[in-house]
Amino acid sequence: MKRNLFIILTAILAGLASVSCSNPSKMAKEAQMVGLECNPKVLEVIADEISATYTLSFPEGYFHPKAIMEIVPVLVYDGGEAAAPAYKLQGIKVADNFRVISTEGDKVSNTIKIVYKPGMEASHLELRVAVWDGIKKIEFPAPFKIADGANITYKLLKTDGILAYAPHQYKKVISEKRETQIRYDINSALVKTKELTKDEIKEFEKFLASVEQDNRRSIKSTNIVAYASPDGATDLNSKLSDKRSETAKAAFDKITKKTPVSAPLNISAIAEDWEGFQELVAASAIPDKELILRVLSMYSDPAVREREIRNMSKVFKTLADKILPELRRARFIANVDYTNYTDEELTALASTNIDIMDVEALLYTATLVDDMDMKKKIYTKAGEKFNCDRAFNNLAAAYLERGNITDAKIALDKVKARNSDFYYNNAGVIALREDDMERAKDMLSKVNLPEVKHNTAIVDILEGRYNDAANKLAGTGDVNEGLTYILTNQLDRASRVIKGSTPHDAYLRAVIAARKGALTEVAKELGVVHEKSEELRLRSQRDIEFAKFRE
Repeated sequence: MKRNLFIILTAILAGLASVSCSNPSKMAKEAQMVGLECNPKVLEVIADEISATYTLSFPEGYFHPKAIMEIVPVLVYDGGEAAAPAYKLQGIKVADNFRVISTEGDKVSNTIKIVYKPGMEASHLELRVAVWDGIKKIEFPAPFKIADGANITYKLLKTDGILAYAPHQYKKVISEKRETQIRYDINSALVKTKELTKDEIKEFEKFLASVEQDNRRSIKSTNIVAYASPDGATDLNSKLSDKRSETAKAAFDKITKKTPVSAPLNISAIAEDWEGFQELVAASAIPDKELILRVLSMYSDPAVREREIRNMSKVFKTLADKILPELRRARFIANVDYTNYTDEELTALASTNIDIMDVEALLYTATLVDDMDMKKKIYTKAGEKFNCDRAFNNLAAAYLERGNITDAKIALDKVKARNSDFYYNNAGVIALREDDMERAKDMLSKVNLPEVKHNTAIVDILEGRYNDAANKLAGTGDVNEGLTYILTNQLDRASRVIKGSTPHDAYLRAVIAARKGALTEVAKELGVVHEKSEELRLRSQRDIEFAKFRE
């Protein structure tokens, strides 16, 4: 019995040897003996490229020592074929430089890359194999189909980008301040008559009266601040400044008698006006002013300050003559609010009297109008009349919002100082829309605005960095946020984010449902897609995401 088993095994081995060793043509006839794998089994387009690694396993005795095998990967799709470079293997007795395959059995892998073309989303990858027996080429009976393809879900990306509008500085209410002051003699709280008749007091009176007649201006509050100069005892100066605040209040009542001010009046007293002293010294031409300022910075105690300054006898005389008298005073301050043009008034002015508008009013008004012709008129006026780069940048952004790249580029070319975040961002968006990836990356790398992470996430997706894009867009509500979660297989997270009612949103939800195997949901969402978007309907009929659904 054992003898018979030995004879049978010997016969089988001899048969296998005769299959492999008789001649290379037998390799083609026994093609089914070759093991095949492909990773991935469903091809995916990443950064406009299809990448796959195929592996061939050869059993013991299969590969003829004198054979050369040629493997040509070919992507077959509607409209054509795309072949990757041929890969050659050789037997152990071939004097060439290809990968050597042992007669004892072997395994070999090769990675290919094929540039994506439209139509490849409905395709399959096959290996076309031939062996050479000397100069004779023997084709394998049929190609090996190793993968289906190709997934192009990342091409659902919205590449419009986020635009950056340079801000206006228009204020609905402008706060103004007008002030005057009266001066006192040393150690006196008496208001001299000439102080109330001097020109600056008369101008202050006229200003208050003009505000009362101006329906755009109103006095919100008035302040009286009385001071004593920082020489002498602190207690004395404190009492003196309090008394001056009382006489200043009486003086203020006199000068506003004809035009009473109804706004709240705030009265305060400052015993020693060191702040005013420092300002006057700094603005003076006193030879030793730097020394005086140094003393003020070194000492905070008023008594020490005064002592140190008095020790500079020459300097102190100058201070007593020119600086200290200016600090024996009371200030009258009117705080006024100017109510600027309303939105309705601004839009009317843009049509009827645009020339009276300043640059900030123009920039703000442009945000109030939807008509592109009016936006162009306003931004152009602001740009040309005031040499305003913000205006031309925003005009470019407005054109881009309407998909007009040509006019956007013309507007952006008028920006003179091309070094702002707003310029770089919008130039980067234009580059994105024109598929100029290198310029887009260059421009966006210089941007320090919140918008940039939205735009650089687009670059990340186009270049296959899906995790980076997902991290940038997490929690932003960006139109591409949900897509990044699909691409990184965070399907539940994608479902929570994609809540819109557009055909694009429905298509993304259909992809999620298909990946989860929820075919009823696929049908529901694709029903919305087919009803509202012919472009997406046609896409869905070829999309490998829905292959099981179609089956």
